[in-house]
Amino acid sequence: MAKKQTTIFFCNECGYESSKWLGKCPACNQWNTFVEEKVVGNNSSKDKNKLKSEVIKLNEVEKKTTIRIQTGVKELDRVLGGGFVKGSLTLLRR
Repeated sequence: MAKKQTTIFFCNECGYESSKWLGKCPACNQWNTFVEEKVVGNNSSKDKNKLKSEVIKLNEVEKKTTIRIQTGVKELDRVLGGGFVKGSLTLLRR
């Protein structure tokens, strides 16, 4: 059976994918950044369903401790689970 050829559009700025061309990207709000790309094969969301996963009980999950860097701002540390995780990236917006 031949694979169906489809077209997708993606934003050059942020990588947002759409099935049709859009003038303004809904993810990054940039204008005229969508580029057309031909895709041969199955839809990527269908491929994700083929991945096998293992179910484990919640009480069987091992807790891992990570080193956190406290900010000194009580509420921010609480939201971050105790502070910034070393080596991670956290975006803050005001």
